[in-house]
This record gives sequence, C-alpha cells and structure tokens, in this order.
Amino acid sequence: MTVSIIEPSAGILNRLSLPLWLACLLAAGGFFPASAMENDQDPFNVREFGAVGDGMHLDSPAINEAIAAAAAAGGGTVRVPAGTYLSGSIHLKSNIHLLIDAGATILGAPQSLNAYDETEPYTLGGYQDGGHCYFHNSLIWGENLTNVFITGHGMINGGGLVRSDKILDRMVGFDHFNPPVTNAAPPVRLGNKAIALKLCRNVLIRDITIFHGGHFAILVTGCDNLTVDNVTMDTDRDGIDIDCCRNTMVSNCRVNSPNDDGICPKSTYALGFLRPTENLTIVNCQVSGFKEGTLIDGTMQPDPHHNGRIKFGTESSGGFRNCTVANCTFRSCRGLALEEVDGAVMDNISINNITMVDVPDYAIYITTGKRNRTPGITTTSRARNILISNAIADGVGKMSGIQIMGLPEQPVEGVRLENIRLTSNGGGTAADAAINPKELGAGYPEPGKIGVLPAYGIFARHVKDLELANIQVNFTTNDLRPAASFADIQELDIDNFKPQVAAGVAPAVFAGNVTGLTIRNSPALEKK
Repeated sequence: MTVSIIEPSAGILNRLSLPLWLACLLAAGGFFPASAMENDQDPFNVREFGAVGDGMHLDSPAINEAIAAAAAAGGGTVRVPAGTYLSGSIHLKSNIHLLIDAGATILGAPQSLNAYDETEPYTLGGYQDGGHCYFHNSLIWGENLTNVFITGHGMINGGGLVRSDKILDRMVGFDHFNPPVTNAAPPVRLGNKAIALKLCRNVLIRDITIFHGGHFAILVTGCDNLTVDNVTMDTDRDGIDIDCCRNTMVSNCRVNSPNDDGICPKSTYALGFLRPTENLTIVNCQVSGFKEGTLIDGTMQPDPHHNGRIKFGTESSGGFRNCTVANCTFRSCRGLALEEVDGAVMDNISINNITMVDVPDYAIYITTGKRNRTPGITTTSRARNILISNAIADGVGKMSGIQIMGLPEQPVEGVRLENIRLTSNGGGTAADAAINPKELGAGYPEPGKIGVLPAYGIFARHVKDLELANIQVNFTTNDLRPAASFADIQELDIDNFKPQVAAGVAPAVFAGNVTGLTIRNSPALEKK
C-alpha cells in the first residue's frame, strides 16, 4: 500500500500530538486530505482568548475576539465551555458556529455596565413597536450574515436584559393608539433581546435553552432558510418572533411565555419595505403560560397572565403566505390566533393536530381588521384559504370558543374547520346570549377588546365560504348561550355538528343575512 503523507498545518500540530495525528492518518488508509484536517481542528475556545467564565468578569470582549479570529480564518466553531460568562453584546459573523457546551451559560450583563451595543440609526417611523426596530442592543446579534449556527446544550440567561421597550417606542414614534411619527432619536444602550438576527441567510439555532430573554428570546427579521430546533425558551415576554422571514422551520421547541406570545410569526415594516412571512412550518412544538422559570425547573406553576400561545400578528404589514402549524400543544395559555390587520393578505394557512388544555379566553381566533399600520396603505386586510383540522380544546374560558371575524366590506374567505372537539367551562347567561358584539374596526385585534360573545362554541361574522365538519362542542358548567352564532355569512356548509345545549336554548342562531346554508348530519340543527 502506498502511503501519501500530507504535511499538517501548524494549527493542527499545536492541538494534536504527533502520535495521534499519525494514528488518524493510518486509520484513514494513508490518505488524509487537507480539507478534512482543517475541518477536524479544535474549535476556537473562548478561554484561549481570555474569557474567565466565573460569572463576574465581563467575558463578551473575549468571546467577540474569538469570533473575529474564527471569521478571519474563514469561519469555524467558537466554543463556549462549561462556566458562566457575563456578557454584553456578542457580535456574530458569517460562517461561525457558536457552540455553547453543556454546563455553559452566557449571562446577560446588568444594564449598569453599559455592555450592550447602542441602538443603530432608525428613521422609518413607528409602524411597529420599538423592540422590532433595533437589533444591535441585544445580547447576541447579527446582521447581513450567511451561515450562522448557534447550538449546544448550554444556556443563554438574559440576566440583566429588560422586558420593557417604552424608551424604544418613544424613539421611533410608536403608539398603539395613534399614527406613527418619524423621530430620529439619539442611541441608547438598552439591552432587551437575547438573540436578534436581521437579514441573515442559512441560520440554525438548536438544542440551547434560553431563560429570561428580555422583550424577545429570539427575534429574526428578514431572514431566509432558518431552522430553530429543540430549543427551550422560558421567558416573560415573547419567545420567538419570526418576522418577514422565508423558508423557516421551527420544530420540537418548548416555549413558555406567561406575559406575551410564545411562537409569533409577524410581518412588520421594520425593514422599510413590505415582505411577507412565507413558507413557514411550525411542528411538534409546545407553548405554555406558566410562571417564568417553572417550565425549566419542572414545577409549571400557574401565572395569572397565562399568555403563551401561537399567534400570527398583530404586526402584519407584509402578510403571511404558505404557513403550516402541526402537532402542537397549548397548556395554560391562550389559544391559536390568526390576525391580519395592517392591509396585507393572509393566505394558505394550514393548522393540523392541535391539543389545548386550560385555554382561559378562547381556543381559536381568526380576524381581519383596519388598524392599518403600514405607510401609504391602499388595500384592505384579507384572510383566505385557511384550514384548521384535528383540534382538541379543553378548559376553554367563558369569553368564546372559536371566533372568525372578517370586515363588513371584506369578509374572510375560504375557511374550513374539521374534526374539532371543544369543551368550554361554560357559565354564560341569557344576557350574554343577547350581546351584539362590536366591530373590531381599527382597534387592537385581541378578543378581550370585544369581550364575551353570544355563543359559547362558534361565533362567525363577515365570512364567505365557511365549512364546518365533524365538530362537537360542550360545556362543564351550564351555559345559556347557543352553541353557535352566524351573521353575514355567504355560503355556510355544516356537516355533523354535535352541540350540547342547555334546556330552552337554541343550538344555533342564524342571522337573516346568512345565505347559501347547507346542513347535513346534524340533528340538533335540522330539528329547528
């Protein structure tokens, strides 16, 4: 056998003993390409660049030095070994794998250290809250990068990150209830995000745990080819916001966020142009609203805010297209929300295999509105081609079960709900049954802004082509509202609807403006 010996680089000789190198050479049959040797180099260990890992020494300068060295070498793995690394802003670069080992924690520095980068210039106006407008004031951030990988079985603990963004709101001229204004404010060092990525491509975030992530545990805006897999987020505001991103996979994640949304696709105007969130898959995930930290420690203590949930919106200037949510569970949190209110289109949305337990306000909420936080808007918000199938919801609050609300001038189009079992806590009164809910209009698109609905199971208004198949609704406490209420529906098809109804209460209410009604295999409705 002919043995071809290739001279190893100095870097490898510094890291491997000669006998070990020779053993590797022989094990490879005598041929060991240079590229393979480069790939087998030990990673850039942050301790070799001065990181201490004692939780007291500010280690982000050393971590950034290691990242810069790896980038200068053409890319590589930057390893964060076991220890606690007090950090301000960490600057990601292209072709870098940030590996956070088991036993390692990147700990967000307190605000008093001024260790976070200043906010970057932003003059586009407050069409979304300030937290969406700035990225550099984050614990870990990157912009305009390719090939970014954050993995490992360690933890990112936000530590000193703040959850509030009121200062940033004022800086961009954002107000929930008033038109935005342009305000070129001076920069601030307000660290409020754990991971923030803008306009990046080929991104992988896997296996890490994020605790106390500030306003966003993960904020990704304008990113393509993004994978977030097996990540645990236990935080007191948003878990992950997927904003104006394309070709995204979120899988096998656990997100606990009692005070805000868990997994939240959005499409803001933060990039300065309209871009839909599209080709998105959310699969095999769990969202919950337990007290912060109690998902990680396993106690899962109740929290009065119980937000959590998967929500599309509210920021929706660019719309949503070709999105799938499948095999997900909701625990002690609000239900699924699809909200298009800023003049764009929500189209081709498929939701399948959803299980919900203790959803305090509602199980499923689909709405369009006229908030219209988009510059130069000329279109009306639209939602169409929505399929929700194979869903079970238990412990649904009194407010409502399933809500579908379009606009009087622009109905939601093409909605099918099938194979759904919903159990409400009940408790509705005859006075509740007589409520005529107000129109959402330009209001903030949350069910709580409208309140208790006149049906405990399904309420639909301003919808065209609505199909309901194999749906059963019931309650645990007597409810004097009908199981369903329909108003301004064009083409309503009901097949195998099984409602529980209190004595003397109509199973469903059909307004005079319901047209094209077909009822099949539904004895409770056919008797009326």
